[in-house]
Amino acid sequence: MSGQLPRRLLIANRGEIAIRITRTCHAAGIEVFAIYDPHDEASPHILMADRALAVDSYTDIEGLVAAAVAHGCDAIHPGYGFLSESPEFAAAVQEAGLLWVGPPAAAMQIMGSKTDARAAMQRAGVAVIPGTAPGSAAELITQAGDLGYPVFLKAASGGGGKGMSIVHDREQLERVFRQASEEATRSFGDGAMYLEKLVQHPRHVEVQVFADAHGNVVGLGERECSIQRRHQKIIEETPSTAVDEHLRARMSESAVAAAQAVAYVGAGTVEFLLAPDGEFFFLEMNTRLQVEHPITEWVTGLDLVRLQLEVAGGAPLPPEALQPTFLGHALECRIYAEDPAAGHLPQSGRLLLVREPSGPGVRVDSALAEGQEVTIHFDPMLAKLSTWSRDRQGAIARMREALRRFVILGVRTNIDHLQDILATPAFVAGDLSTTFLDDHLPDWPGHLRVPDLVLAATAAAERFGAGRDRAEHDGEGGGEPFKDPWSGLRGFRLGAGPELGS
Repeated sequence: MSGQLPRRLLIANRGEIAIRITRTCHAAGIEVFAIYDPHDEASPHILMADRALAVDSYTDIEGLVAAAVAHGCDAIHPGYGFLSESPEFAAAVQEAGLLWVGPPAAAMQIMGSKTDARAAMQRAGVAVIPGTAPGSAAELITQAGDLGYPVFLKAASGGGGKGMSIVHDREQLERVFRQASEEATRSFGDGAMYLEKLVQHPRHVEVQVFADAHGNVVGLGERECSIQRRHQKIIEETPSTAVDEHLRARMSESAVAAAQAVAYVGAGTVEFLLAPDGEFFFLEMNTRLQVEHPITEWVTGLDLVRLQLEVAGGAPLPPEALQPTFLGHALECRIYAEDPAAGHLPQSGRLLLVREPSGPGVRVDSALAEGQEVTIHFDPMLAKLSTWSRDRQGAIARMREALRRFVILGVRTNIDHLQDILATPAFVAGDLSTTFLDDHLPDWPGHLRVPDLVLAATAAAERFGAGRDRAEHDGEGGGEPFKDPWSGLRGFRLGAGPELGS
């Protein structure tokens, strides 16, 4: 294998993805430099790294590159989010003589613009949703009549649901255009808007692609990402229940063609809308490692971060990536600090208690610690929980049990909401679409909750009280036996006193 792994790498990110990258780097003998901003001084990702550097911001391109150079780093990994899809950051890293663990800046530039990406896909013969070029409100109102309502109003730059709106008639388009454009300007610095024909009740299915600098491009299977709220994914799985071998081959061929059209190198994800009739259309390409990459790692056995490092160093894709094998079924649930019963309103607060599940076929990617402050300064995703089994039914059963054992006290989370989604008959049957929540759980009421402080206090009493009771029971405590029925060794009976050890 040609190419060389970096010796010292700076991770231009935080939280769980920084920890995820650190683990692979350490396994490969790579020294890791973490970064943190003033709001993140206690983040667990700092403790995992070999060194930690204070920075003004996670999006300060000049500052991050200067820090990497000053401390002798020879590579930068951007993770996802922040600057991970910034062609300016990629170019600055390479101009400084550092290894960029990501795709070429030129490919990122094209795919970062929805309209440029559409044009590139059309030239490559990849099917795109009928739509328009960016235009003014008046121009789009005229073109919407030609497309036919309903239509999708979208920002030309960016993604993640920002500046997006489903429009059902002319009056609504006139009303929401300015608001969507202003949101796009705030989020991406570009208020240009365009229209796409709305595909009714589609699935969101994406293909993981990987390319090296030697001309090899491969598809590593599809992921179903249809369970979403506000155009943000909640649950992902692989393989998709709607994709058979023939459709999988067609989608993979289109994804590979999309990557080849922009001379792509590295890990990327080509996203499609899959219509109920089996037709699919290019949606966008994420030019980075995807949040949901663990489920692809589950079914392929590949370490995608390791592949990123190898390809960035000039190595060709290894045989196990060029001819991947797929085994079993995997699910991922995103754990958010949010209140689903209140419109998924983000939550903040101090984590009072954290208990993460474990066991065969269970994986948690997180950066959680008791006492940690969850703030409004960062994305509300707290953790990613993924499960694997030989079939979908087994993966769902494992996920439901793992969610049951996942305890986070101090902030509200969507764990109960996820449990109810997984129990929905349509989900169990694999009958999914991007409108799933509106169709099946439109007014989710939430569950009755004991206040987190009460639960945390009970957990603390159980932990310390049980220890005291046990010591005294064993004759080591001295004095009277501990009479707390909540932490006694035998518990208590209804209508009678506690049964304590003698």
